[in-house]
Amino acid sequence: MRLGIFAKTFSRPSLGAALDAVVDHGIEAIQFNMALAGGQSLPEAIPGETADAVRAAVGERGLEIAAVSGTYNMAHPDREVREAGARRLAALIAAAPRLGTRVVTLCTGTRDPDDMWRAHPDNATAESWRDSVEQIAGALAVAERHGVVLAFEPEHNNVVVDGAAGRRLLDELRSEHLKVVLDAANLVRPGELDRQGATLRSAFALLGDELVLAHAKDVLDDGTVVAAGRGGLDYELYVRLLRESGYDGPLVLHGLAEDEVDRSARFVREHLGLEARA
Repeated sequence: MRLGIFAKTFSRPSLGAALDAVVDHGIEAIQFNMALAGGQSLPEAIPGETADAVRAAVGERGLEIAAVSGTYNMAHPDREVREAGARRLAALIAAAPRLGTRVVTLCTGTRDPDDMWRAHPDNATAESWRDSVEQIAGALAVAERHGVVLAFEPEHNNVVVDGAAGRRLLDELRSEHLKVVLDAANLVRPGELDRQGATLRSAFALLGDELVLAHAKDVLDDGTVVAAGRGGLDYELYVRLLRESGYDGPLVLHGLAEDEVDRSARFVREHLGLEARA
């Protein structure tokens, strides 16, 4: 495994400057966000010259785009909002290979109309599941045409709330173009850090064979998300489970401020057994 980061962690006036910051921290891989190229994270269209410029800028710096973020609220209560997101996601999926990646990440969504990462009591309803699955199925039809993999992330605030729900989604849609992002911090519910071992082992038993990406942040017992190394997540266990699953991709830092990057990078490198880099 190697270290990665959400490139959007670095707020810079240009794409090149943001990528230079990644290199300056000795990080090899990124999860890309189209906002770094100017405009929105999910634009209406991605011109070929824009995709080519991104790929060139990343390649010139010896970086790898592990995935590009394609998140929108797939379970939003307003169908028009969902469909607008679907159109934008389709444009990103079509552009992903030209950008330099074949992995696009998803958010399975929430019934909260304002924040796709905030829990809502209706997330557990059959209607929410139906709407989220409908959105993913539509995106898969596009992904299959373009040779792209869609990666959803089990998240206790979203419709796909845990490993069991993730397994259900995979079994329902049965597509080689649907895979998993795992973030251990998103699997641990508030007040359940003392039970994280069982939670993580269960998730890996159900989903470990389907991983295409892994995220690295941390969490406090009250559910507050913090930078990797600042919470109570058992990283020794997390890394061991990743290795046992056969995962050999980047462990991608996010959920942190720029001034926390060096400390969290050292922490994750230590757990991965990697030498410190300039």
